[in-house]
Amino acid sequence: MATIDAQDSDLREMIGRFRVLIIGRANAGKTTILQKVCNTTDDPEIYDTKGEKIDDAVVKSSIKRGNHDIKNEMVFKSSPGFLFHDSCGFEAGSEEEFENMKKFISEHAHAKKLNERIHAIWYCIPMDNPSRTFQRSEEKFFIECDTGNVPVVVVFTKFEALRPVAFGEIKKELKGSSAEERSRRIAQRVEELFTNTGVLDRLSDPNNRARSKSHVRLQNMNQPNANCNTLLESTTFALDGKELRLCLVLTQQSNLELCIKCAVRTFVDHANRSFGPLRIDSEDYQYEIARWFPHLNSDNGMYRRDIFSVLQPLAANGSLFTAANRLIQTGIATVIVLEYSAYLPKSLKNLKRVESAVDYYLKSPTAVAVKEGAKEISRQGYKKEELEKKILEFIIENRLCTSFASFRTQNSKFTNSLQQKN
Repeated sequence: MATIDAQDSDLREMIGRFRVLIIGRANAGKTTILQKVCNTTDDPEIYDTKGEKIDDAVVKSSIKRGNHDIKNEMVFKSSPGFLFHDSCGFEAGSEEEFENMKKFISEHAHAKKLNERIHAIWYCIPMDNPSRTFQRSEEKFFIECDTGNVPVVVVFTKFEALRPVAFGEIKKELKGSSAEERSRRIAQRVEELFTNTGVLDRLSDPNNRARSKSHVRLQNMNQPNANCNTLLESTTFALDGKELRLCLVLTQQSNLELCIKCAVRTFVDHANRSFGPLRIDSEDYQYEIARWFPHLNSDNGMYRRDIFSVLQPLAANGSLFTAANRLIQTGIATVIVLEYSAYLPKSLKNLKRVESAVDYYLKSPTAVAVKEGAKEISRQGYKKEELEKKILEFIIENRLCTSFASFRTQNSKFTNSLQQKN
């Protein structure tokens, strides 16, 4: 009998590491982005095409001489499932470097083997000089590069730099305004400055070969609590196919809200299938939701039937439930429990963590709230996008652990109860 890991480990073996090409000028904040994505402050290890590690001094010396090799692979110890390539070189105007990058993208965008493909491209454009957002390097990339089906996510870095510019332009007009009004007016002016750069119009030019699938804004990335959750989410939903999305979600280890959003989209998709929710098998349904949570995809694994037997008490059954009500209540309860289980002591085996989370949920007021909330949501007849939005809002509002402070209290009680049982 296959474990819950079996299908996903086969998927990761087929796809390999999640491969990202990051592009941008010097000082665009690329390294900081990669460190935040991988939740580390360490530098990456660099490997050549043969998989042999390259000494840091050799890498730095090569970059200074303009001999950077885009084929080199960067890996952070904290997140070995990610593999990064850096394009640095062509932005300085080297035609040879640009042609090398074009060739690299074309080869890896159309590679037959999934583990040799680029899975995403992050193009970084710094906003600390709003009059020079779209330079010759950006123009050449988007007009000439064939990125195939690889999603290009444009990352506007240093977005906070627009705020002092905006303030300087309207400072006199803000005299006598309340703090709230000043903040609103400055934010409005920031949006106007961003629009006036024309960068979004350039990105949507129909003559572009490389098309931006989405864009995100990152600011204050030098702050310790800054993260790249918006970038990971935007990249996930820009990917074609569930398999690649699943690979990225399982590769990243820190963004549980992304796991929740993907899980919710899974069961909302079930609700919109032509054959309707009446024919959904609870085992398959809850398994598909569980696949989005990385802590269940550890080396130990769990049997599919075992995870279902633990989650089965969450399934809404009985003649009092409509089909839509059953699906929504079961899905919401399953997501809430799986998220909570991720915070329980890692000393417990995964199945025990889920089992304990189910037990805690069923005894909590949240179980009653979910029953009533699912009933209300199912009555409204929302269309897909609105249904997904309402369910997400409900789950976030009814999490078993709303803050790390409250979690520490709950976790302490949980640990004490275990000790008492033993």
